[in-house]
Amino acid sequence: MAGLGDCEFLVRRARELVLEDTCAARAWLITARTLYPQDFNIQYEMYSIERNSERTASAGRLLYDMFVNFPDQPVVWREIGIITAALRNDSQDKQTQFLRSLFEALPGRVQCEMLLKATEQCFNTLERAEMLLLLLNRFPETVMQHGVSLGETLLEAESIEDQESPVNCFRKLFVCDVLPLIINNLDVRLPVGLLYKYLNKAAEFYINYVTRSPQTEGQHQGTQETADLLSPSKRSSQKYVIEGLSEKSSQILDSWERLFKILSVVGMRCEWQMDKGTRNFSDLFHRVKEICRYISNFENEAHAKYKNQVVYSATLIFFKNVYQYINGIQPSLFQGPNTSSQVPVVLLEDICNICSEVELNPGKHIHKKRKLAEGREKAMSSDDEELSGKGRNRHVVVNKSGLSNPNEVLECFKIARECWDLLHSCEVLDKEFSRICLPWKTDTWLWLRIFLTDMVIYQGQHKKAITSLHHMAALQSPLPPTQQILSQGALEHQRALIQQASCHFALGEYRLTCEKVLELMNYIVPPAKDFSKTRDEMPKVKPKFRKGSDLKFLPCTSKFIMPYCLQLMLACLKLRAFADNRDDIALGHVIVLLQYDWPKCENLFLKAINKICQQGNFQYENFFNYITNIDMLEEFAYLRTQEGGKIHLELIPNQGVLLKTSSLGLLQQEFIPVLQPSIAVTDRHHTVTRGITKGVKEDFRLAMERQVSRCTENLMAVLHRFCINEKILLLQCLT
Repeated sequence: MAGLGDCEFLVRRARELVLEDTCAARAWLITARTLYPQDFNIQYEMYSIERNSERTASAGRLLYDMFVNFPDQPVVWREIGIITAALRNDSQDKQTQFLRSLFEALPGRVQCEMLLKATEQCFNTLERAEMLLLLLNRFPETVMQHGVSLGETLLEAESIEDQESPVNCFRKLFVCDVLPLIINNLDVRLPVGLLYKYLNKAAEFYINYVTRSPQTEGQHQGTQETADLLSPSKRSSQKYVIEGLSEKSSQILDSWERLFKILSVVGMRCEWQMDKGTRNFSDLFHRVKEICRYISNFENEAHAKYKNQVVYSATLIFFKNVYQYINGIQPSLFQGPNTSSQVPVVLLEDICNICSEVELNPGKHIHKKRKLAEGREKAMSSDDEELSGKGRNRHVVVNKSGLSNPNEVLECFKIARECWDLLHSCEVLDKEFSRICLPWKTDTWLWLRIFLTDMVIYQGQHKKAITSLHHMAALQSPLPPTQQILSQGALEHQRALIQQASCHFALGEYRLTCEKVLELMNYIVPPAKDFSKTRDEMPKVKPKFRKGSDLKFLPCTSKFIMPYCLQLMLACLKLRAFADNRDDIALGHVIVLLQYDWPKCENLFLKAINKICQQGNFQYENFFNYITNIDMLEEFAYLRTQEGGKIHLELIPNQGVLLKTSSLGLLQQEFIPVLQPSIAVTDRHHTVTRGITKGVKEDFRLAMERQVSRCTENLMAVLHRFCINEKILLLQCLT
């Protein structure tokens, strides 16, 4: 050890003895400290030995001595930084627990002084805020001095950093940690305006936090980085993006309950009328409605605080219930398509009575199988009824395959509507509500737009709903689905289309209805399995008709959306098909569509047959392309018989093609030129003279035989092909 100074020699000697004899090492250092009281290395070596031996009391005293006597030493601040990081960390590992114990061993006054000094050493806004927050949590008496300034610093930093979303680390630290300390400390005197400002900031943060979409998280390279943006424990850049933290470290549980507590405390400090028993949002809403009953003029300055109570309470209750409603009907909007097993549902006009039983016109043409229907209970047809949808308390039918908790979802829908009506019940409340929503940019919230659209549909304001839906459809990218459940990327576009079709139908705009339906058909995948009910599967007991059952929640799957589309088209076309003016094409389209819900639509089909019988003839070239129902085929075959009235049917699009496939084979093909002079062609259809009547009957019989073999085809695939291929003809019928 030649060349070492006396001080360095003593420290070196102590280090050599640490592993062999700790007591001897301490003795050497005590001697050294006595000889050289101002030497930092000696004191730091003593601290290191005590810390490594996990002697919290002695290590704490030595740390404080270094903190007081050597405030300029970087090593001291490194140690203090490690300890304060352990205090902010939720980890329960041995080292972290020891560091906490070391700090706890210090007197309270020393802890407070150390934290204050440590705060002054921080030049990073978030690190300084965290250090101050640690001080405020441990020493509530410091909240009055540092609380408000810390909150303002965080809000100012958020503005300076130009954060795009209120869900960021600055706002989280303010709302979740600093704000509760400020407003719950009655010694901190806050102006009413500042309290409302803080309530506004908290509400904006929590609402945006719980409603953030998976797509937004994807823009931040996944949930990990999004979690990091909320966790200000480590920083690696000016934007304070953290890496290496678990998502759990930034999760905020019970967000609505936290927001309710802030609202309650602010209300108490602003002298709102709040019962002591007010424990949740429901109690709060009850109180708000009571205030509105006996206060008619909120413009009065004496009622200013009650105006604020009504607006802020109703606003938060509104957004909470809207969120729960949307989370019930479309959880994938918040949870992501891969995390939610529930199929989204859409609110539509209920047109289930389109194929209700109809009273048949008396006539001589009654097929033997139709005699079974004569004894049924007769009911008036709802063919010409319009779904006005003007009721304020409309009944909503929930499909058993749709919502898992329908009562809760409908209750949230009801409360949200009541809040909306209350907030728009007078100009003062409306203006104040708009003032709150404008900086939040609520017009960009897709989940809110979905609710507002559903609300106006419920209220029967279909034109208003169409305007909103048109905007939604334009914003969404229509992508064809690759599975039966509609993909998340195309779901909103398709939701907008089906609701537009439903609204157009309610307004009696049938061509526009079919346009939207046929556009939607391009994105629907027909179910792989035919799910149409057979006669044996139909319910034996006729369900009771419930007045007001004019809305329904329909699952957004091809299995349910496609039949609804077919219902809409049937409802639009049957008005034209059964009008006094003859329209065989429209009637043929109706017969094709009646197959999807057989035998429920049987009586409407019989009504079509009676119309054909009254006409005495019927022509529809697409008959053999799309009609595969065995009962319908049998009925049309019966029409050609003597007993059926010998109705003239022109259902074959090309006589020549059928002759090529008949039993006459090539022989008949050779005679086609000879027979041509006997055939008069008029308007793409042929009238057969007596010379080939027998051949035509044979062609019809062969076509029917081939068609019977198609009865096992997937009906929904056939009808889907019908909608895609015959789009022009379908729309022409409604021109």
